[in-house]
Amino acid sequence: MHDGILIIKTGSTLPALRQQGDFEDWIRAAIAPISAWVVDVEKGQPLPAVEEPSAVIVTGSPAMVSQRLPWSEQTAAWLAEAVAAATPILGICYGHQLLAHALGGRAGPNPNGREIGTVRVELNAAQARRDPLFEELPADFAAHVTHEESALKLPDSAVRLAYNGHEQNHAFRVGSSAWGVQFHPEFNAAITRGYIFHKRHDLYRERLAALDILRSVTETPHATRLLSRFAHMFVSP
Repeated sequence: MHDGILIIKTGSTLPALRQQGDFEDWIRAAIAPISAWVVDVEKGQPLPAVEEPSAVIVTGSPAMVSQRLPWSEQTAAWLAEAVAAATPILGICYGHQLLAHALGGRAGPNPNGREIGTVRVELNAAQARRDPLFEELPADFAAHVTHEESALKLPDSAVRLAYNGHEQNHAFRVGSSAWGVQFHPEFNAAITRGYIFHKRHDLYRERLAALDILRSVTETPHATRLLSRFAHMFVSP
C-alpha cells in the first residue's frame, strides 16, 4: 500500500529540460505537502488495483494517444475501470486525451495545428460554476500549453469545462471526480520558455512567431492552483 496520490507517468519531458526535473517532479512540487508515488507505465511498470489509490494524476508525454501504443491502451483500459470505481483522476495533456479516449471519446491531431506557450483559457461558465474543481477559477485565465494532438471528441457523458479559440476541449469532467485538462498546470514560465526554445525550429517551419510566443510567457497562478486543489479535495496532507 502507498500513501498519497498515484502519478501515472506516461513519458518524460525534453532531455534538455530534465535538469529542471520531470513531469512527476513538477506535479509533486505543486501538490506538496501531499505525498505522491509514481508508476511509469511507458516503461512497463504495473498499475495497482483501481481501488488502491486515493487519487490519480496522469502526466503528459511526447507520445501520441492516436498511436495506440500497447502500454497506452493498457493504461486507457485501467482508467476506464478507475472511473467506473469512482477513483478521483486528473489527466494532464496526454493524460487528458488518454482519459477522453478511454471513455469513448477520440484523440488526434488538432486541425488548428500546434498550440504552445502561455495562452488564455475560457471557462464554460454554466458548467464550470457548478464544478467542484473549477468553480473558483476566473472566467478566463492564463495557462501553459504544448501539444499537437487534442481530445477532438469528448466522451458522451463528459461535461466541457473550458476552451479557447485554438482548442475546443481544454478541460472536461466525467462523473463526479474525473477531470482532464489539455493545459499543463505543473509548468512554470521557465519550463514553458524551455519548450519554446527547444522547439523553435519546428515553430519556424510551421510559420509560428517563436519570438512573440516566447515574449508572451507569464506565470499562471490560477492554472497551477488546480493541482493543489485537486490533491486537497481527495487526500489529507
